[in-house]
Amino acid sequence: MAGRFAPRTTRTTVRGGHVPAPVATDAPLDLGLTLGPLRRGPADPTFRVTRDGSVWRVSRTPDGPGTLRVRLDGGRAAGEAWGPGAPWLLDRLPALLGAEDDPTAFVPRHKLLLATHRRRPGLRLTRTGLVLESLIPSILEQKVTTHEAYGAWRLLVRKYGEPAPGPAPDGMYAMPDARTWTQIPSWEWHRANVDGKRSATVVRAARVAARLEEAAHMDPPAARKRLELVPGIGPWTSAETVQRSNGAPDEVTTGDLHLPGIVGWALAGDRTADDGTMLELLAPYQGQRHRAARLILLSGRVPPRRAPRRTPGNIAAL
Repeated sequence: MAGRFAPRTTRTTVRGGHVPAPVATDAPLDLGLTLGPLRRGPADPTFRVTRDGSVWRVSRTPDGPGTLRVRLDGGRAAGEAWGPGAPWLLDRLPALLGAEDDPTAFVPRHKLLLATHRRRPGLRLTRTGLVLESLIPSILEQKVTTHEAYGAWRLLVRKYGEPAPGPAPDGMYAMPDARTWTQIPSWEWHRANVDGKRSATVVRAARVAARLEEAAHMDPPAARKRLELVPGIGPWTSAETVQRSNGAPDEVTTGDLHLPGIVGWALAGDRTADDGTMLELLAPYQGQRHRAARLILLSGRVPPRRAPRRTPGNIAAL
């Protein structure tokens, strides 16, 4: 099934997969900035950007896998979808493109944020409405380098997922369903460079997938509490998930190795800032702290590196 929508300010449902986006046609939209957080590395099998500027995503919806292609056409967003999950993806396309986000609620109080906010008018906070597709890669990213986590995600999705429906670019896959995640043998986790703690957390989450997916319809704090009921899921993982699944503008990530130092350096010249200091610096942006952190990261103002990069682990070689 394929369908398209053009951004409008009114809501009129049309049969055949056509859905409107409650976004004015003159509202700036940057697909890369808005959908970029959903990409897990340059070779993510569920995400691809093609030369014509189209963004392709493969998701496992409540109705099954679906492939979505989004592109900007004459200042308007156009979407097409294929597979059993196509109607679900098209119906939620406006939210995916930030229609439920209100960037005007953000009031910059620092010159760096003011400048970045002006340079990035097309930034919108996406809302996928899907929990597991953001939760599992976030679990894989716990306390390892992004290189290790991206490699594990890529290997497991390609081996246990299924080819993307429709005319998706070669090499795209839908991630495994919840049952399949629970049945991956221990040695395959090992080959994917995933330790026992992270693999066990993924399995525990997959076993209660239905309950966790309900969190996508909760307010962000309640959604995080729901996720953190699963052993192995803490504040870092719940924030990284809810930012994507719920489009949460205030759920700032804590427990991150780098973010406090980056925020501290950008706003106060303090590269040694911890979570407490970071939250104090972001306090003026209460309600929009995640957006403030995104803008700081987009500003490119990071403290100079003082040590070599961490050497990736290689569990598979043990």
